[in-house]
Amino acid sequence: MSDRDPVTEEEMRAWAEEEAREHGYRLNEDERQLGAVLKGLARSRERFGERYCPCRIRSGDTEKDRAIICPCVHREAEVAEQGRCHCNLFLAPET
Repeated sequence: MSDRDPVTEEEMRAWAEEEAREHGYRLNEDERQLGAVLKGLARSRERFGERYCPCRIRSGDTEKDRAIICPCVHREAEVAEQGRCHCNLFLAPET
């Protein structure tokens, strides 16, 4: 974890907005879905010390679970193929 790791839902939203902007994505416009994912990320950060994807199941193996720390290793391919990541947090840019 770094000093910039967000903890609260508000900090998580700011982090997600910056992450989306930096990588050319956009955030889900459905506030209910977006809020649920951000809440799950904040809860994971508080409970486990990492932003584990709330839409994937942790194995409990720290090394394996590194792959599901948001942004997870699947994001780029999922957004490219499906237009969104598994959680519907990050979406492809509008064309």
